[in-house]
Amino acid sequence: MKNEFIAAIHAKRKVSVTFNSKEDGGPITRVCAPMDYGPSNRFKDGIDRFHVWDYFPDGGKKPHPIPFEPSQVRSMVTLGETFNPAEFITWNTAQSPWHVPRDWGQYS
Repeated sequence: MKNEFIAAIHAKRKVSVTFNSKEDGGPITRVCAPMDYGPSNRFKDGIDRFHVWDYFPDGGKKPHPIPFEPSQVRSMVTLGETFNPAEFITWNTAQSPWHVPRDWGQYS
């Protein structure tokens, strides 16, 4: 699953992922842009996580990033739909470098 996710990062392809949400208390499915794979700045525990951009969150929330552990994933499918990193990257990636190297131009 990790390799499929990293391939989706390189190809800039969206993924449909079903994972056990700790926040929602059960499985949820989201269409997301794969952002990165590695430890989280939010959780200082050193656990590698899938980091995705959630385009269509429930409950009227705005699109936002979601980090989740590999053990939470039930399924992941790479979709044919591509994404543009400019849709969600609003920070300086040089100050917050990616764990997975990629060729996203100015967003690398």
